[in-house]
Amino acid sequence: MRSDNVKKGIHRAPHRALLYATGVSKEGMKRPFIGIASSFSDLVPGHAGMRDLERQIEKGIHSGGGQAFIFGVPAVCDGIAMGHEGMKYSLPSRDLIADCVETVASAHQLDGLVLLTNCDKITPGMLIAAMRLNIPAIVVTAGPMMDGCSKNEVLTMIRGSFEAIGKFSNGEITKERLTELEDECCPGAGACQGLYSANTMACLTEVMGMSLPFCATAAAVSAKKRRIAFESGLKVVELVEKNITPSKYITRDSMRNAIAADMALGGSTNTILHLLAIANSGEIELSLDDFNELSHKIPQIIKLDPSALPTMTDLHNAGGIPAVLKTMWGHTGELKDTKGVSGLKISEIAKMAWADNNVIKTMENPITSNPGLAAPADYGLFPGLQYYGVSSPVVETRTLQGGTTVLRRETKLMEGKLMFMGGDLPIKLRPAQIISTANPLLKAGATVEFVVAEDVIHDKNLVVKKGTKVTGLILSLVENTYHGAAAEITIGQFEIKEKGNRTFNIKGVIEKKGSTHEKAINNWSYII
Repeated sequence: MRSDNVKKGIHRAPHRALLYATGVSKEGMKRPFIGIASSFSDLVPGHAGMRDLERQIEKGIHSGGGQAFIFGVPAVCDGIAMGHEGMKYSLPSRDLIADCVETVASAHQLDGLVLLTNCDKITPGMLIAAMRLNIPAIVVTAGPMMDGCSKNEVLTMIRGSFEAIGKFSNGEITKERLTELEDECCPGAGACQGLYSANTMACLTEVMGMSLPFCATAAAVSAKKRRIAFESGLKVVELVEKNITPSKYITRDSMRNAIAADMALGGSTNTILHLLAIANSGEIELSLDDFNELSHKIPQIIKLDPSALPTMTDLHNAGGIPAVLKTMWGHTGELKDTKGVSGLKISEIAKMAWADNNVIKTMENPITSNPGLAAPADYGLFPGLQYYGVSSPVVETRTLQGGTTVLRRETKLMEGKLMFMGGDLPIKLRPAQIISTANPLLKAGATVEFVVAEDVIHDKNLVVKKGTKVTGLILSLVENTYHGAAAEITIGQFEIKEKGNRTFNIKGVIEKKGSTHEKAINNWSYII
């Protein structure tokens, strides 16, 4: 065993003495040392319930014949870090997490790992560490949050907070109702209820075979999740005994399976960042070309919050990721029959699965023949755009390519254009709210929200619905005595993407004409 480097032989008496000081028994010293890399934190709702899962994993490890050791790694909640300087720390934390796991596992010569994770940057960080170390490992994603509910209205974090702010700003709900929605939209521990980065990465982890079936969708507070945690503890001891490492499961084929599933799910664009980083850690050949190729072959068969009403709860009840694999298996040659930590191949999981095709559409009758994600074939056309989400709540057509969007402030409406390959489409936005800024005046770093004032039609097809919320981050505020004030924004559904030391933005411009700079700021500061 790898751990023999710290526990066997006369010269390891000091090492053993220190291990005995932690409470390890003589019997435990003979067993494989299994680390539980836990990202538990009271600060992060997706991680607040992990103490219970730690115990379940620990029980599984000891039942399987291993010796468990729990150690901590940091966790950042992107939702809480949003809208202020805290967001600068989110993506870098991914590599910090990978470094933490690698450091502890190597310094203490652990034989195997259970990676207890959940939210946006933590799961990819854990997987990067697994590939670097390449010792037996299994992932336990802590699971999604239960749906919220207020006055029989099903809620998610997005619907009960961000969208509720827009409704209040438009006079559709009272301040009291806004408070009710805020109080009830996040009812407990777990990752936010929709298919955002955290839950998308959990789904792809399961597809790649690094977690047990149903791990991605079983609710954080459910007994099923506790059983999965226990079974994962048992399983990792078996992996150590057989010396089965992550490189056996995370391969080019399994990563392309994950991309195919991502297209079918319409998942978060952040997965592109993370899958490429994971591949790089394992020296696996993967590029944007793989995403672009598969985007033309895999239709979207599921549509979840935030671009639709169903949530992760609905996906789980419809059969979870096994049902997705069942729906795809045999209907595309791009899904390869890879094996996961469960010991089951994709074909075997698909055979045993049940799928509700009211939620998970068939490949022959998809939600759209367009993919859930896409990478432009010619990145040079739009140098600020590397990839975009087609399944976002604002973008309902695959022809949208990004580029520069100009929005002009006109009394109560903002008039601008959406850039398409075939030309520009007019769009009118209504200012809604400055969502988050220490100073109520408009400034760089503030997040502002707009509401689409009129349906946007292209070739008789509805592109953007009236009432759709569009969120933008103000990157800079430029004074101009003629125009009043101008602000450069990043349209929210695309988010800011980082790759190495480069930052790619999709930019737009808001202009206010015919007033002084001070008046322009004040106009922007309040709900109109």
